Amino acid sequence: MLQTALQGAEPAAGAAQQNAWLLVALPLAGALVLLLAGRRANGWGHVLGCATVIGAFAYGLWLFSSVAGAPEGSAVRELHLFAWIPVETLQVDFGLRLDPLSMVFVLLITGVGSLIHLYSIGYMEHDQLGRAGSANTERRRFFAYLNLFVAAMLVLVLGNGFVTLYLGWEGVGLASYLLIGFWQHRPSAAAAATKAFVMNRVGDVGLALAIFLLFANLGTTQYAEVFARAGELSPGVLLAITLLLLLGACGKSGQVPLQAWLPDAMEGPTPVSALIHAATMVTAGVYLIARANPLFSLSPGGQLAVTIVGAVTLLVGCVIGCAYDDIKKVLAYSTVSQIGYMMLAVGLGPAGYALGIMHLLTHGFFKAGLFLGAGSVMHGMHDEVDMRKFGGLARYMPITFATFGLGYLALIGFPFLSGFYSKDAIIEAAFGQEGWRGWVFGGAAVLGAALTAFYMTRLVLMTFFGEKRWQNLKAANGEDFHPHESPSIMTAPMIVLAVGSVGAGMFFAGGDRLVSFLSPSLGELQEAEHTVLPHAAIPVLTVGLSALGVLAAWLLVGRKAVPVQRPQRVSPVVAAARADLGGNKLNDLLAVRPAFGLTRGLVTVDRKGVDGAVTGVAALLTVGSSWLRRWQTGFVRSYALSMLFGGVFVLAALMAVGIPS
Repeated sequence: MLQTALQGAEPAAGAAQQNAWLLVALPLAGALVLLLAGRRANGWGHVLGCATVIGAFAYGLWLFSSVAGAPEGSAVRELHLFAWIPVETLQVDFGLRLDPLSMVFVLLITGVGSLIHLYSIGYMEHDQLGRAGSANTERRRFFAYLNLFVAAMLVLVLGNGFVTLYLGWEGVGLASYLLIGFWQHRPSAAAAATKAFVMNRVGDVGLALAIFLLFANLGTTQYAEVFARAGELSPGVLLAITLLLLLGACGKSGQVPLQAWLPDAMEGPTPVSALIHAATMVTAGVYLIARANPLFSLSPGGQLAVTIVGAVTLLVGCVIGCAYDDIKKVLAYSTVSQIGYMMLAVGLGPAGYALGIMHLLTHGFFKAGLFLGAGSVMHGMHDEVDMRKFGGLARYMPITFATFGLGYLALIGFPFLSGFYSKDAIIEAAFGQEGWRGWVFGGAAVLGAALTAFYMTRLVLMTFFGEKRWQNLKAANGEDFHPHESPSIMTAPMIVLAVGSVGAGMFFAGGDRLVSFLSPSLGELQEAEHTVLPHAAIPVLTVGLSALGVLAAWLLVGRKAVPVQRPQRVSPVVAAARADLGGNKLNDLLAVRPAFGLTRGLVTVDRKGVDGAVTGVAALLTVGSSWLRRWQTGFVRSYALSMLFGGVFVLAALMAVGIPS
């Protein structure tokens, strides 16, 4: 029976919350229908895929209004659907947690997801996997995977316990594997999907072990009970749990040392990059840390580890982004860097939880818009991704240029656009740390802002300005380049996201609107009274260094002719950046080689041990049966003679030992 903790709610609000399971059911049903209907859904599959996510967004708005309008003290509610794992002391309820944190993620996932679904109608219209066949068939399957991903992501953020979160966590991993490898006829796409799946499993082991430790020490995995009893955990156990949660977050969010899979994941269709690697999946790690804030707030060591990982990652992403010529990979490393900012923020504890979520939301607008803009450029350039072959596209793709330009300005923190409010707030909070931490973390954050301005300006200059380097080139399919604006079904979502890139930050920051709304989930924001630099100097320093980054890009790229071919010789720094600063080698050392060695050892045990035992028994039986078969001659005289000899043998044996009287 449906049991809910919604007593006292208004009838309309109660109805919305009691049926909150529809948020997950709608996209999940869409995925099942599209996967099971087969070719019968080819003509209308994309319509159903969009309708289910748009319906979930509409329902999410209604549900959000009920949570936002809840009386003070009742903003956190749980909907218990059924007993999922009732095994002795392991009692796991499958339920939904409706609170401000989960609801902002619901709107982000379904809202941005709806726009990306609409964009995908045009982007995937003629896709045939590069082979003869029906484009509609492949598009229908693509929308099924998109729906499956949205459903899994909603389970992840709405679950009321760590086990429910883990269900969505693994569902997201599966869906991302299917989407990244959608063009499986390309070896690079198949390899990228496998790499993402394996690297995510490494992080998932950490999350699973953290859940085991919670159950072993507290006897529960439900959020409400774990957070209420977090003080019972010893400091050592608490540190181990937080570090394992961080490992899980690093895998899903592409943070050092598990970051190398995310740029390779650009092998999937561009809408996949926008949905998974800009607005949703890669933010799951940030959500995990923010959701587990009662645990991290009690573990200074865990908080420090999160902050260090975020600071290192944001700089690594920036440095590598400066060296690539692939437009999608530059944006991918930009995502790595911006998630680093979010991790840095949530690692600051109560001083940064809400700020990390605010940057996550603004990033969802401008980064999704940038990825869709990159897809629009590729759409007009025969799927070319090398920026050295672009140039002068602003005239031919004015809507793409305008929307991409607004996303670019928001990302670099241009004053009064979204990134200015969210990223600068994180930088100020980092400078607010005491002692060396303020200088180190604040310095890393402001240096990252300067590098971000450099590599993003470089991208915009190489793509939209300068000479037309594509005029005398041929596309990969041998055709001439004829850049053109994308259809309205693709540009309309880009325009909506551009509007969010401009105004979302001001809306969230105005009157501390988002911070106040999130306080029931994340606690009150603790602003630093003193910073290592004067408060007024921090935004000036940030904007000034960003301006220097823009100027450096213009001097190095904008004023010079861009060679179509990559130079044969580059500096050691550029070579190291293009080699991902050893990220792949590190991942091979930490995960691939140990996993390969373990697998090879298990295969040896299986072949020599298990299979050897089975084949040995079979060989023994074969030899024994061959020997015994010689006694089965079919002649009665042979059997009589055998019985005679047997009788004589038994009689002799009895005489030898003596016959009892």
